[in-house]
Amino acid sequence: MNLMTLFRRVLTRTYWARRMRAVGPGTVLHKPIFIANPQYIELGARTLIRDHARIETVTRADVQQPPRLVIGDDVNIEQGVHIICQGEVVIENEVSITPYCVIVDTDHPFDDPDRPPKIGARLNTRTDSRVRIGQGSFIGAHSVILPGVDIGRGCVIGAGSVVSGSIPDYCVVSGSPARILRRFDTTTRTWKSEPR
Repeated sequence: MNLMTLFRRVLTRTYWARRMRAVGPGTVLHKPIFIANPQYIELGARTLIRDHARIETVTRADVQQPPRLVIGDDVNIEQGVHIICQGEVVIENEVSITPYCVIVDTDHPFDDPDRPPKIGARLNTRTDSRVRIGQGSFIGAHSVILPGVDIGRGCVIGAGSVVSGSIPDYCVVSGSPARILRRFDTTTRTWKSEPR
């Protein structure tokens, strides 16, 4: 282990572990990083969050239920990933999220678009919206995961995809909006292409 890795590990254990709901052993956060409301974040063991990530839990006076962001064991979150959680975001064990992905469980309502506050300053008040990314899934670079999405285990999300609907276990999806290209047959142990 080099000196920089050791420093990051010590900083995670001494600084972030005291501010977050939980931080598992061997987890490392790289600087620079932006984390808002860390008391609502749980990190599993041996998880790695790279530099320039932006991890936000959003609290509001008009929403009673606090946010819940859970990131499991052996997860890697690469450079520039942006996660916004107002309700619940769960990233299960062994998920890989590659650079510059966006994961959000809320949106910006645009009723009365000509009246203040500006659209970008508005957030939905729903607390039932959640995002789940299943165990062992891989999220390709620059992908966007939108509110209400449930991604099954062992899925591959192609680079640059916009996922607006839920995906069953063991699927390859790609596109904007993302669509299923292949499914893994656990009986024959083969990937089968989906008809267009």
